[in-house]
Amino acid sequence: MRRFLLPILAAALALPAAAQKAAPTLRSYFADTSKVREGGIKLIPIKTPKGTFKVWTKRFGSNPRIKVLLLHGGPGATHEGFESFEGFLPAEGIEFIYYDQLGSAASDQPKDRDLWTVDRFVEEVEQVRLALGLTKDNFYLLGHSWGGILATEYALKYGANLKGLVISNMMMSIPDYNRYAETVLARQMPPEVVKEVKDLEAKGQYESPRYMELLTPHFYAKHLCRLPEWPDAINRTFGKINRDIYVLMQGPSEFGASGRLERWDRKADLPKLAMPTLVIGADHDTMDPAHMKWVSTQVQHGSFLLCPDGSHCAMWDDQPHYFPGLIRWLKATDRGAKAVKL
Repeated sequence: MRRFLLPILAAALALPAAAQKAAPTLRSYFADTSKVREGGIKLIPIKTPKGTFKVWTKRFGSNPRIKVLLLHGGPGATHEGFESFEGFLPAEGIEFIYYDQLGSAASDQPKDRDLWTVDRFVEEVEQVRLALGLTKDNFYLLGHSWGGILATEYALKYGANLKGLVISNMMMSIPDYNRYAETVLARQMPPEVVKEVKDLEAKGQYESPRYMELLTPHFYAKHLCRLPEWPDAINRTFGKINRDIYVLMQGPSEFGASGRLERWDRKADLPKLAMPTLVIGADHDTMDPAHMKWVSTQVQHGSFLLCPDGSHCAMWDDQPHYFPGLIRWLKATDRGAKAVKL
């Protein structure tokens, strides 16, 4: 009998340490071992050149091998845009972590404009990682929209800490995005609508009710979220967005980007990303899906997921493609795959 057990034992010992950990049971997935049970919430002190502030995080579930930190859009939006994840990832035993970036929603909201830089946000994410005990054996970073910029910047500096990277609905060049908005998206709108939007922007009337009256049916409903009635989570996250940060970094126009991110471009640096990377695009997105597919070919181990019925918020309006693809990639990467055909 020992003759048959030895090869089995040897095979088990040959597996990576992370792979030897058992998948979570229902009881262990929802276990809370903290002294004071707060439903997974942890306020994390963040050191900045302007002082120490706290950011809000909330762990949902527990999986020793797959822990997904979610970076929301904006800048200055909230984690609430990710609430659809609750309907899919827990059933698969996948842990994910909500996180309101500094200046957003439940986190501290200092007013110093010097805080709102890409580099400072990258250091914030690293401090969050350390506080949550995330390691290269279990740490997946998923960034959506602005969060995709932040996730890419983090991966370029701290890629050794990552098990996997997900860039969701974000091009790797703001100049390219602006060209796409001007030459493709604008041309899908009635010319008279585009003219009136541009006239309002030229006058700086971004808060005018008419501005939203034009953009909501002709732009948002077609390219941001295509559901006939927007989910409550999307309405809440837009209702809480920190406009000071948003306008400073992305600019006041919803029809293109400016601000501090206006010249952001990381296309030339994509080959430096060595971790398994999933790029998610959507046919009706504000972001060019062809560009997103190209990004997946530029990183060292890229996979591409297309949501044919989705827009910028494909995790809401194309869930039948978004979540099965994401879950399949996470599980395959956990098993050691470098790239996955989706």
